[in-house]
Amino acid sequence: MAALAEARVEQVAREDLVMFVNACFSCTGQREFYGDARGQSVSIEFLHQYILGNYRRLYARTLAAGINHFNQAQIILNLLASGSPADARDKAEEGALIAAALRALPPQRAFRVLESLRGRRINNRRARAIARDYVHGRANLAFDAVKYRSKLRAAVSHGHLKLEGELGPFLFRGWKKRFFTQPLLETFRRAHYTHEALYELPYTVAEGLAVKHGISREVFLRRIEPRLTAAERLRLQESAARERGTPPPVDLGRASLTKLALYVLALSLEVRRERHAELHAALEQAAARVLRRAPSPLQRVAAILDNSYSSSGSLEKRRRPLGVALATHYLLSAAAREYRAWWTCPVEEPLLVSARGQTDIATPLLDALAWGADLVVIVSDGYDNDPPKAVAELTRVFRSKLDPERHTALVHVNPVFDSEGYAPRSFGAAVPTVGVRDAEDVPTVLGFARFAEGVASLSELEAYLASRVGAMLQRDAGDRRGDDEGRRQEAPSAEEGES
Repeated sequence: MAALAEARVEQVAREDLVMFVNACFSCTGQREFYGDARGQSVSIEFLHQYILGNYRRLYARTLAAGINHFNQAQIILNLLASGSPADARDKAEEGALIAAALRALPPQRAFRVLESLRGRRINNRRARAIARDYVHGRANLAFDAVKYRSKLRAAVSHGHLKLEGELGPFLFRGWKKRFFTQPLLETFRRAHYTHEALYELPYTVAEGLAVKHGISREVFLRRIEPRLTAAERLRLQESAARERGTPPPVDLGRASLTKLALYVLALSLEVRRERHAELHAALEQAAARVLRRAPSPLQRVAAILDNSYSSSGSLEKRRRPLGVALATHYLLSAAAREYRAWWTCPVEEPLLVSARGQTDIATPLLDALAWGADLVVIVSDGYDNDPPKAVAELTRVFRSKLDPERHTALVHVNPVFDSEGYAPRSFGAAVPTVGVRDAEDVPTVLGFARFAEGVASLSELEAYLASRVGAMLQRDAGDRRGDDEGRRQEAPSAEEGES
């Protein structure tokens, strides 16, 4: 009886942790096609507090599992708010994980975390030490002081940090009333009075000053164009289309896979046809870059890709589910020895895909199983409505009658968080569901799928997270010891705006 109770406790713990990790891959607290932002925020906050209260060590180790930036930031804040663990080893590991995760976040998100410490009145000794080490470890703090001025000021004042040179006066002592010897600080001061200095600043800083000076949007974008980062160029494409303006040129060779797929989907069908060869080559190259960082060799792979109307996403996440499906198509095509793709609404060319129609997953799934794939990856929001619940019954029969020995692996990759279910919506017990935010997460979540399927034990899940922790801390130490200085020096001019 005791053994049965212990097994049940272990099963509950494993299910809780799998649900939490899946949620942390997909949920960003933003509105989805079927759910509002409020429901998303309430659900994910409940999950964070529940896992923190019951499985603190594994909650901290989730930072190393490859989850999205939104949930990494939430974990960091919650751990800092709850004080240090009593166990010395847990305390040391947790502190190292928080510091490494904070350094790995995009700068704007990391500074937002530090700013939130003040909003949540978190000011214990460990929180101050984390903030101090992050701020003093930045390679170009003058750039940060200009681009993230309010956030840096909040972090410095809340943590009682000391800044050297002119940074303190710039942030706190009336910077408009004095000259600075630091070139960027002086450029920022002059930009309030002269137009020319404005174009020497980062785009996000110069944008507000351009409005203050009354500079037209067209003139501003033309002159600031050389200073735009790759991410900023991509973000400006849709706004330029809405305003019927000329968008800045995009370096397709530097864009990440999912962002590139979203850029392609924002183009009209005519433009996609005209630029087909260029866009196709760029997506193939982006997929190859992902696989160089995270090799994932596969054999005979079939993909079921959902391009029903719900894949159009929401106003906050426009076309993201469809963008993840398109990016995953290119990623699996590059990773597999043999590959075939089926769309729920067939398209003549993947690059010409659009969101339309009902969700019929069962029909293409039958075709994929008949083809004899070793791995079937379904990319969908989980709403199977043509007919309803057909996939659950089809996969149940397939697993119990046709493939009880599991020669064919089935994985459902879901980029949408279901706030009512506290997890990405699934197609039933026969298909493990794993959450993603970007297609770049797919190599990671394919390795995590066995835990979602329930065939791995809690001890295996703990060992998996422990191995991810070791790899993350080793990578962070290597970055700081090796070429971190050069990489950070390049960041302001190259990727400072990435998210």
